[in-house]
Amino acid sequence: MRGVVVIGAGHAGVEVAGSLRDGGYRGPVTLVGAEPHPPYQRPPLSKEVLADGGDPGALSLRADAYFADRRIALRTGPAVDIDRTGRHVHIAGGEPVGYDHLVLATGAAPRRIELAGRSLRGVAELRTLDDALALRTSLASARRVVVLGGGFIGMEVASAARKRGVEVTVIELGDRLLKRAVSPPVSAAVAAHHRAEQVRLWFGEQVVELVGSRGHVAGVRTAAGRVLPADLVVLGVGATAEDRLARRAGLATDGGVLVDQWLATSDPLITAIGDCAVVCDPATGGRRRLESIQNATDQGRYAAGRILGERRPYGAVPWFWSNQGALRLQLVGVAGESDQLVVRGDERRFSVFCLRSGRLAAVESVNDPGTHMAARRLMERMSPTEAELVAAGYDVRTLARRAMARETAVA
Repeated sequence: MRGVVVIGAGHAGVEVAGSLRDGGYRGPVTLVGAEPHPPYQRPPLSKEVLADGGDPGALSLRADAYFADRRIALRTGPAVDIDRTGRHVHIAGGEPVGYDHLVLATGAAPRRIELAGRSLRGVAELRTLDDALALRTSLASARRVVVLGGGFIGMEVASAARKRGVEVTVIELGDRLLKRAVSPPVSAAVAAHHRAEQVRLWFGEQVVELVGSRGHVAGVRTAAGRVLPADLVVLGVGATAEDRLARRAGLATDGGVLVDQWLATSDPLITAIGDCAVVCDPATGGRRRLESIQNATDQGRYAAGRILGERRPYGAVPWFWSNQGALRLQLVGVAGESDQLVVRGDERRFSVFCLRSGRLAAVESVNDPGTHMAARRLMERMSPTEAELVAAGYDVRTLARRAMARETAVA
């Protein structure tokens, strides 16, 4: 047996490798990581590592013994080519490794923006552990930080910088924060929180140049001619699927590696999971790519089961969280183009129920973890109608208990 080769040693890759062994797979399992570090957790990179100076050694996804005990071979070095005919993966600086089945868990990369002055010292991105450590060092001496992009990474970096007492300005090209991910009420709450923390927010501004002095960034110039002083600029304008390897191999891609309901690519011997995968739903014709740890681990577990012979379409309910100082934001489901929003709670703690075509599609919770947990339990079992939500007074705890009781009775 050539076994299973997994390209990508993040949450998705580690999960599929471990789940194969836990499920009884006996062939070789090889995990290929592009970075020199052992597999590590990514959420703390924009949270604890920046805000609290967390110990990088505590970020390990698994202990070293985990991989040795499960006979998972770790290969370090980027995969540079896939030979689909010979079923080999070529790894930079090493021997190729053969596969019976290949899993792509290559993740995502920061969205590249071409900007004058981008190569100046003091311009940072955040995706890897090395990025986080370099940014932490820069924050220790920075006085004025400008963050480009009002998404999750940008706002978590802003929180970390403010906790250190650094002056922070966030420039967002759109008209609100987190626009691609959350509803307007949640965007407004996030903006109010950051303004209360003295973060300056600029909306509808296009950055045209990073201004330098002696090779180091000194400011940000906008299309309106405004120049914002900065000794550190963080590029947080989103991420794109890391699908270059798949494209070179001739796999179908479109904003990521295209996969079906079984997470299979256009080559039946290759599966794609996590941030790099675009899941196609044949029933609706819709496509979805999610960047979250839960999605990565759920898809990794599912992919291992399918390789081991399980035949059921992938259908886990996605959820996500973001800590921004004292603000805790939790999401379950995918709001998409919701046509109705119902807000329950007050300005300090509330949840937004996002309905689409009369059914609950997502719940967004701000400092409301109880509602979030109940919504997760509920949506794993059913997608209630508007009438069911109204009858229960939007008490998802009650609906979740009823759904669990019915499940138990049927069992």
